[in-house]
Formats: sequence, structure tokens, C-alpha cells
Amino acid sequence: MPARAYWQGQIRLALVSIPVEIYSATRSGATVSFRQIHEPSGKRIHYEKVVDGIGPVDPEEIMKGFEYEKGEFVLLDEKEIEGVKLESKKTLELTQFVDAHEVDAIYYDKPYYVVPADDLAEEAFVVLREALRKTRKVGLGQLALRGREYVVSLKPCGRGLVLETLRYADEVNKAASYFRDIPDVKPDEDLLDLATTLIEKKSGKFDASEFHDRYVDALRDLIARKRKSKSGKVSLDTDDDRPAKGGSNVIDLMAALRKSLDKPAAGTAAKKPASAKSAPAKAAPKKPPVKKPAPRTRKSA
Repeated sequence: MPARAYWQGQIRLALVSIPVEIYSATRSGATVSFRQIHEPSGKRIHYEKVVDGIGPVDPEEIMKGFEYEKGEFVLLDEKEIEGVKLESKKTLELTQFVDAHEVDAIYYDKPYYVVPADDLAEEAFVVLREALRKTRKVGLGQLALRGREYVVSLKPCGRGLVLETLRYADEVNKAASYFRDIPDVKPDEDLLDLATTLIEKKSGKFDASEFHDRYVDALRDLIARKRKSKSGKVSLDTDDDRPAKGGSNVIDLMAALRKSLDKPAAGTAAKKPASAKSAPAKAAPKKPPVKKPAPRTRKSA
């Protein structure tokens, strides 16, 4: 079993309770971290928590405060906050089931793996997993995590379940305010066919291992070059390869799509085009004709 469980509790479906544990399904990827440095001295910059007129304070003297009026606070300590009673802190009650495609991807936030807490919970866990798989439904409920209550979804994943926290409706910007200026028109059929063909040509099975953070690689390369530089300076690529706005037309789009289709797929070698000025192949030299031997005659006795 992986490290310590992120949450322990139970999934409740009507009168059935299933003890479970959840574990974070993701981890931080490769990153390049930076520190703030005072350039003249080369020393790190530190931050201190200070109070106006008092100066630096002891962390043990710090409490959380809610400002109900300007300059007026209600102070709460960690025990008081943790003592807030909420059933979803220990129980995930599945209150609704929907088709997976009904939950827009924009609402999904963070995934967790869900496993049965013990051997006694396995039977009910497997029944719930297979019922979700058979009906092709996603279970919905609410769960308290990380100091707040989330809407969560539950769906099968291999032998286990995946729980994903969802954003609330008021946390998602309405798409209409961004898309309203896009004209409601149908594309040219020829262009649509070319684009569809291009998509089909590049279609395949998803494999997350095929992708990696190229920005991190570029930053590490920059750091390595700067360490080796005697002057402390490196040449930077200042070319702006962003596409220009406007000015495109149907002919340009058609040409670009056709050119994209002619481009070989990744990992395949491009065919070398025949040169128009290449000399014609020389004909093989003719062999001299082979002389047949004269027929042999027998002498009479």
C-alpha cells in the first residue's frame, strides 16, 4: 500500500456503508525552482511575519481571523476550526448518479485513488465498482477535504475507484461571455474534409509517457549554459514565432491543411524527393553476341 492515506472514512449508498481510504493519484512533476536573490550581495531574501509597531512575531502567537468589519476580526484557533461538525468529513454519501459525459471536463479538479479499508469492505466495494461500470454511471456526492467541502465524482478505475473533486458552478466562468463574438457559421466542406483527414491521420491511443515538460528542459539548458559562460551572459532566442493576427484567407488555410497532410507523421523518415536536374541513369553496356560453335560431324570409317 502507498504511503499514508489522505482520507479515511466511508462511502454510503442508501443503507450500505463501505469503509475506504483515498490516496492522491497525482504528484508534482519535474520543476525548476527559483529563489529570490539580492543581486549586489548574492544572498537570499527572507520573509518575516511582522506586526505594525511591534516587528517580528512568534509563530505560536499567530491565529486566523475573519474580518467582519474593517479592522475588526473574529479570532479562531486550529482546534476550533477542526471541531466544525460536518458529516461529509467522514462520510461520502452518493446522492446522485449521472452519465459520465454529462459532467463537463472543466468541472474536474483533482483525482484520488479509492481502495477498501479492509478485507471486510472488499465485497461491497467490488459490487459498487461493478454496478457503476455496468450502468456506465458516475456517482456524485460531497466530501470535506483540505479545509473545505467539495462536490466529488466516483467512477471505476481498474480494480479500484477514482474519486475526483469538482468545482462548484460559481467557480467556473460562463463560456458564453468569451465565445459570444465567434460567428455562428458552418465551415467550407472541403476545408472540413481536409481537417478531418488530418485529425484521423494523427489519431492514436493516449499514452501519457509520450509527453514531458519541454519548458523544464529548456530552463535547465539555459542554467547549464549560464554556469559555463565566463561572462555570465548567454545568447537568447528573440525570434517571435507567434502567428500574426488576421490576414489569413481560405486559400492560405487550404494550402496549409494540404501541406500538413503531406508532412510525414512523427517518427517516420521523410521520402527524399527526386531532383529535377538529376542526370538520367546510364544504360548498361551491351554485351557482345555469343558465337555458337559449329556443329561437329563424325568421320566415316
